[in-house]
Amino acid sequence: MIINPDGTKPIYVQISEWIETEILNESFVQDEKVYSQYQLAEMMNINPATAAKGLTKLVEEEILYKKRGLGMFVASDAKDIILNKRKSNTLTKLVDDVVAEANHLDVSETELISMIQTSMSKLRGEKE
Repeated sequence: MIINPDGTKPIYVQISEWIETEILNESFVQDEKVYSQYQLAEMMNINPATAAKGLTKLVEEEILYKKRGLGMFVASDAKDIILNKRKSNTLTKLVDDVVAEANHLDVSETELISMIQTSMSKLRGEKE
């Protein structure tokens, strides 16, 4: 994982998003222990308090849960929570931006939908 200390996104958010991606990729699975704040701090050369803040964010979102004295673990429905969160936040924002840009460029709804369908077809073709 590469942390961008100069980016607009706070480091603790970058850490939480990285762990979310690892869960989506099944690098961490249900009830599996994730890295501790000290392991994350060492891996990413950051302050342990910053790493802890990223982990705490995931606990607050019920993606991780704490076992006292043992660490943080992946919640049973973590993957669903992450997918729903990313669909409602990230994907919605991207779609809003694309629709706004299409409007500026005078692209019709039909033409935009066609462009999306073409892109989806290409993506499916690459996976097969």
